[in-house]
Amino acid sequence: MPIMEISVVPIGTATASVGDYVARAVAALEGRDDLRWELTAMGTIVEAGSVERLLEAALDLHRAVVAAGAPRVVTSIRIDDRRDAPLTAAGKVESVRARLRGGRAPR
Repeated sequence: MPIMEISVVPIGTATASVGDYVARAVAALEGRDDLRWELTAMGTIVEAGSVERLLEAALDLHRAVVAAGAPRVVTSIRIDDRRDAPLTAAGKVESVRARLRGGRAPR
């Protein structure tokens, strides 16, 4: 399953706080059964069945911040589309934690 990390940053807003814009962006993900997502301090992790779904979600997030009135929006995305083994965000984290415990990464 492809995974995307996305950060949508409004620029030129009235204050340095961007929480209202982030909330509007994340609201665009709520209720979508085709996605799993997790809000983090520096971005949002999104899992979907295809890269196309991830790109659609990225467009929705970007447009939500534009619609909220940001005069400029910078959207950064990274996509991990592993094809040789199952992939989940939780699995990636557990793989590193297993190594930290001195074990082998789970397969």
